[in-house]
Amino acid sequence: MLAPSVERAPGPAHAFSIAARDRYPSYIEFLAERTGIKVPLNRLGILQVAFSEKGIKGLRKSGLPTARWLDAKELQHFEPALPHALGAMFNAQDGAVDNVVLLAALTKLCSTSKWVERVDAAVRSVKAATDSCTVTTESATKLVAGKVVIAAGAWVGKITGARFAKHVKPARGQLVSYSSTPLRHVAYGPGGYIVPRGSISIAGSTMESVGFDTSTTPSGVKKVRAAAEEICPVLASSKSTEAWAGLRPVTPDLLPMIGADPKHPSLLYACGHSRNGVLMAPLTGDLIADLVIESPLSHDLHQFRPDRF
Repeated sequence: MLAPSVERAPGPAHAFSIAARDRYPSYIEFLAERTGIKVPLNRLGILQVAFSEKGIKGLRKSGLPTARWLDAKELQHFEPALPHALGAMFNAQDGAVDNVVLLAALTKLCSTSKWVERVDAAVRSVKAATDSCTVTTESATKLVAGKVVIAAGAWVGKITGARFAKHVKPARGQLVSYSSTPLRHVAYGPGGYIVPRGSISIAGSTMESVGFDTSTTPSGVKKVRAAAEEICPVLASSKSTEAWAGLRPVTPDLLPMIGADPKHPSLLYACGHSRNGVLMAPLTGDLIADLVIESPLSHDLHQFRPDRF
């Protein structure tokens, strides 16, 4: 999802999230020109759906100035599959991107670039010097570079020498897919969300502190399905579903670490994006590139500094 208006970050981080969302169209075009892969991007907006008077009051109170309230009649025009809803807060410009196709495009870009050499090996440790950093893999191979970026997702805390990465912990999210797409817009309900993607719908998600366990559970799947089918009851009649789980890299304040280790400027962090890794990815990449080549930054990264905890 690209949902900065719904899963709002505090302070200046919100403006960063909005800018990251708005970076996507040019990012997708950049990838298409170089790989021939057009990544599906949904910017129809996100609906926060209300099913009670209390829900209406809460959404209208918390909505951004950029959001618009839709009464039940207007919502029916937007989404005929939500006849039971009392209304919804509409967040224009938010939406979703197909992260599977996005990863395929990025993989192709890297595999065909003369500037990229890919080494398939797990990193055991990093050691920063004054003007370089040494990476040691599990096979004891050593690689040296002027700058090293720590971007290992939920596993970043396993890298010895990345001293701030210990604050990033894995959080399991269980998801379910349905074999139909009754909605055009991403929709949030009281307990979960639905993302339309091609011929399927993806529903999520839990937020569980269970270490690196990526298995699904009956109770987790039941919770996700109940939340999705509350939003769109017709999904309950979908013939086939699939369930899986992933790990989010979560920091104590749910904000990412973006920037250099103040004592070791050769070591850069781009991790801990919590629930918004895909959303923030293009803009994070821009800023890390600027840090690597020591260009002026387009955004203040103080709120994301790695040494804040």
